Amino acid sequence: MRQRVIPQLAPFGNGRRDINATYETKARGMAVLNSPLLNKGTAFTAMERKELGLTGLLPADISTLGTQVMRAFVQYDLLPDALSRNIYLTALHDRNEVLFYRLFSEHLREMIPIVNDVTVGMAMEQYHHECRRPRGVYLSIDHMQDMEAAFTNFGAKPGDIDLILATDAERIVGVGDWGIGGIEVSIGKLAIYTAAGGIDPTRVIPVMLDVGTNRDSLLNDPMYIGNRHARIRGERYDEFIEAYVKIATSMFPTALLQWEDFTHENGRRILTRYRDRICTFNDDIQGTGAITLAAAISAVRASGTPLRNQRIVIFGTGTAGSAAANKIRNAMMREGLSDEEASKRFWCVDRQGLLTRSMIGNLLEFQESYARPDDESHGWKHDLNGTGISLAEVVHRVRPTMLIGASAVAGSFTEAIVKEMAAHTQRPIIFALSNPAARAEANPVDLISWTDGRGLIASGNSSAPVTYKGVTYVVAQVNNAMLFPGLALGAIVSRARRISDGMFAAAANAVSSLVTVRQPGSSLLPHIDDLRRVSLTVAIAVAEAADVEGLAGTRMDDIVQQVQDAMWQPEYRHIRAI
Repeated sequence: MRQRVIPQLAPFGNGRRDINATYETKARGMAVLNSPLLNKGTAFTAMERKELGLTGLLPADISTLGTQVMRAFVQYDLLPDALSRNIYLTALHDRNEVLFYRLFSEHLREMIPIVNDVTVGMAMEQYHHECRRPRGVYLSIDHMQDMEAAFTNFGAKPGDIDLILATDAERIVGVGDWGIGGIEVSIGKLAIYTAAGGIDPTRVIPVMLDVGTNRDSLLNDPMYIGNRHARIRGERYDEFIEAYVKIATSMFPTALLQWEDFTHENGRRILTRYRDRICTFNDDIQGTGAITLAAAISAVRASGTPLRNQRIVIFGTGTAGSAAANKIRNAMMREGLSDEEASKRFWCVDRQGLLTRSMIGNLLEFQESYARPDDESHGWKHDLNGTGISLAEVVHRVRPTMLIGASAVAGSFTEAIVKEMAAHTQRPIIFALSNPAARAEANPVDLISWTDGRGLIASGNSSAPVTYKGVTYVVAQVNNAMLFPGLALGAIVSRARRISDGMFAAAANAVSSLVTVRQPGSSLLPHIDDLRRVSLTVAIAVAEAADVEGLAGTRMDDIVQQVQDAMWQPEYRHIRAI
């Protein structure tokens, strides 16, 4: 196995990533306690305290990691709001990494929204007003000549890094453009990779691509620490991205590059340019589509109607909606349909109504393949601002078997629309994916009631079980965290040269395979508390797909064992003073 490289630490012994590993360090006293990678707090043994110069610097009690986790959770649980909890976890992460990841991995359901999602947005608002421990690499479009030096100063060697996560922070969910504070997105996402997927936290780099900001409140804030100009566009932006990719892949040739929270246009252009050149993916585009596909696979198993026979209406065809359409369409093609035949199974509705071919030229490129022939809807009501065809009219005419919402238009799946759909299909499949809950197309309680319990429901938000007519329905949460940690782990273990559509399909099928849908009210996806198990299963499937497709860069003799060996565990290692 590859050896871990930790600042101030040198691997000792066989170098395997196991809880029995011993590390050596020259650090002593407060230098040990001030290093989050070395610090065990009160869990240092008596011998370690003596050798590392910690005698008298800690209370005499010697704690176990389990006791520390319980104590930390009590402190966390007493905090009054999400932002306070985010600040607490950030401080713990800066103080003791093993304790942070152990606590996080044992409370994934509660804590993922705290280290990611909207709470990070609230934390970013204060980012440049606070003094935080620096993490990651900051790259400025105004100082491109310093890019190689920035990565060199990070202190890692070519084989030391498995994953680099970069953002330009222009389209952060629930926040939008927040400039330099977007580094918190990269840090929070990588924490999920470790807690949920076992990605070694010493082998990742969060990256902030600072191209400026269009938020006036930041540009006018004297305390803002990012580039003080409008976002750079066009050729100079693309040159900056090209320089980043060239230097990152040259210095860390085995690393997976992930893109996070870019705009539709930039994200898709970057992905199209690099996906066949390097090992890379965009979670907003590909991960969202793949986890939606996983829910769809479970739903069609429950309904008994193959995916290729579904009639699918998608409301909201931005990044998430089009990503779902693309992944489901690809799955239909694997079931035997042509590209054209599969595309005809979709009716996409956006703010201008049903997408039709007469709109081509005014549609985004990725929407055009789903535009319907105009003559098909010639006799339909154009009831949206007098010209467009509304969602209600599309559902009435199409009689869909699957309805997917990614619109952020709260309440758009009305009782009338849902009942119209349910009147023409025995098991209506309805995914209301928009988050937060205030922006959801409908809430699960209503969807179950309006379909008289026949609906196969998934939500983009966490939902309590719903009891209807004596049956308890467990509502699946379509959360990318179900998929991206295992996907990355599988790619890392296999040393994949590319991330293929087949690897995403393998990940989606692996997630779906973990649920039983025969029982009434069963969830379409695993519970988020089971993420470590889910990630292991996904990683094995992804590594196997990479191997089968000839994309693996290493021999996969025992895939299951190789994946298990690669999963970093949040356990204290013995530290020897040298």
